[in-house]
Amino acid sequence: MNEEKLTINLLFPVLNEKLRLEGGINRTIAYLRKHVTIPCQLTILDNGSEDETPEIGKALAQKYPEVTYVRLGEKGVGVAFRNGIALNQCALVGYMDIDLSTDIRYLGRIIKLFQKHPELEYVNGSRFSRKSVTKGRKWYRKITSMGLVFLLKVFFHMKATDAVCGFTFLRKETAERLAAACSNDNGWFYTIEFLLRAERMGVVVYDMPVKWQEDYNTTVKVWKTIKNYLVQMGRLKKAFREEDRQKKEVRRKNAEKN
Repeated sequence: MNEEKLTINLLFPVLNEKLRLEGGINRTIAYLRKHVTIPCQLTILDNGSEDETPEIGKALAQKYPEVTYVRLGEKGVGVAFRNGIALNQCALVGYMDIDLSTDIRYLGRIIKLFQKHPELEYVNGSRFSRKSVTKGRKWYRKITSMGLVFLLKVFFHMKATDAVCGFTFLRKETAERLAAACSNDNGWFYTIEFLLRAERMGVVVYDMPVKWQEDYNTTVKVWKTIKNYLVQMGRLKKAFREEDRQKKEVRRKNAEKN
């Protein structure tokens, strides 16, 4: 695929991010304008912020022609990602954390990967690949994240080395196909289901090692998130079993007809 045909939409799910929103967007714009030559769109997806995030987001949209601010009625990364995909018009679409925990220079690498490999459909950033570099990670957060990966490998045979790095990019058609197949979960688990379904559907996924820096001001509630993950894993495992049962039933009926 030629560079001229590629465009990319960077989705930024935010909730009460008055302290980090402007800095994150400014840094991203500065990097893109200096190092990226394809057309870029930045979409701020506000999950119902109650601080000054809306005012800051609207101001950034007025300041930069590349930036769009979207106010959503529901909270959750899943809501933001799902709506971002539905609104997207670019050839590539993906989401990033507004704190830029993943080194922003990997954006350039992702674009080059999609340019060089037309067959590539999905790039999944990983903090736990052998070549990944992580800094400032709190021990309990590292243990819970690695524990999640372990459970996903045990129960879903996940091939990827990370599922919630917060740095994922796909081709438009692939993103839309996966969104149609996924549940309507509103939280972080939606992005996990996205990856698991991609592997299940045979999507070409590249597990990309990244350089990642812990953000000490994160608002994620670890134990509440873990509990939700466990519940959602049970739900998804049950859904996969039912889907497999239905497929077997269809094959059986087709065989009887023949």
